[in-house]
Amino acid sequence: MGKLNIGPATMVTAAFIGPGTVITASLAGANYGYALLWALLFSVCASIILQEMAARLGVVTQRGLGENIRETFQRPLPRWCAMALVVSAIFIGNAAYQGGNIAGAAVGVTALFRDWPGAAAAFNLPAILITIIAFALLWSGSYRLIERALVFLVALMSLAFLATFIVTRPDLGDLLRGLLVPGIPDGAALTVIALIGTTVVPYNLFLHSASASQKWKHRDQLPEARRDLLVSIPLGGLISIAIASTAASAFFQRQIDIQGASGLAASLEPLFGSGAAAFLGIGLFAAGISSALTAPLAAAYALRGVLGLAGGMRSPGFRLTWLAVLLSGGTIATLGVRPVEVIWFAQVANGLLLPIVTAFLLWEMNTDRLGEHRNNRLQNLLGCLVLLITVLLGGRSLLSAFGAL
Repeated sequence: MGKLNIGPATMVTAAFIGPGTVITASLAGANYGYALLWALLFSVCASIILQEMAARLGVVTQRGLGENIRETFQRPLPRWCAMALVVSAIFIGNAAYQGGNIAGAAVGVTALFRDWPGAAAAFNLPAILITIIAFALLWSGSYRLIERALVFLVALMSLAFLATFIVTRPDLGDLLRGLLVPGIPDGAALTVIALIGTTVVPYNLFLHSASASQKWKHRDQLPEARRDLLVSIPLGGLISIAIASTAASAFFQRQIDIQGASGLAASLEPLFGSGAAAFLGIGLFAAGISSALTAPLAAAYALRGVLGLAGGMRSPGFRLTWLAVLLSGGTIATLGVRPVEVIWFAQVANGLLLPIVTAFLLWEMNTDRLGEHRNNRLQNLLGCLVLLITVLLGGRSLLSAFGAL
């Protein structure tokens, strides 16, 4: 058996396990018990299919998805359309959601250390400190340092959420039925889509392809990239399942209303003691800060690729991109702003981008640039199935943004 070399796929896990995933999985468990766990299992399989393609593209071509899209569209009009869509959805969308990442990490800190001085609470000191930590790691420009930090944070959130799972003692029989027997209870259709949407996200394809090309320089290292993928992404799915199962055990049919991440931690304590709330606080902190690192990083990789910017992680253009996303999110989290219009635009842009990026990826995976590493029939079939799902997710995102749902 080859050596396990953990790396880029851990970034993907760190990116999709954020405060939004914690809340979505918790609400699914609280409202529907274990009945929707199959959707998380399905979303992990779909993510593995797409992320394997993204990693293979990065390792074989030694370029990220953004660079490959730019090369595919040589004519000015199609190229500018593709660039505009990626810039709007990835950059503005990540800037909007970055506020939630930092705020979620701050909630985790507050759950652990509740007696903040009045001035610190008034100025939202936890959010400021988390922004500074993320800035320091990203400014280092060291891929290895950022990768190691994310591996640590993913390990920390895994232990924290699994510990919370153990403390709440879910029913293992119901859990297995929820995983293996698909079903959609009345009113749960949008929750199913939301669970899949928290795992299958467009910017992870840019992040994974670019980071894989940076870590692995030879085609014969593809098995390492696949082993990394097959460990890290299922681990992310296990975390999501643990979160949903914890909420199912704690809140299902108990008429407890969960109001955001802070309400989730507060609601656990009277039922299972301060230990459960503390574990959840640690998990929220790790989930929030890991996503606060990967969202700016993914935006910088994507824009560098589609805009054809030169230089590495220390180049001015790369740093300016992630800095803009980080500061936007930090400001939103610190001031408590609810960027409704920006998030509305992000929903519209991402609703368009998700199926289009999936289609771009499938197209790239069948080009001559990949040689013998092009998709085979089974990979194309699975990719087209996931594409159909992304179209449904994208349609729901658009309808939600326009208030139809």
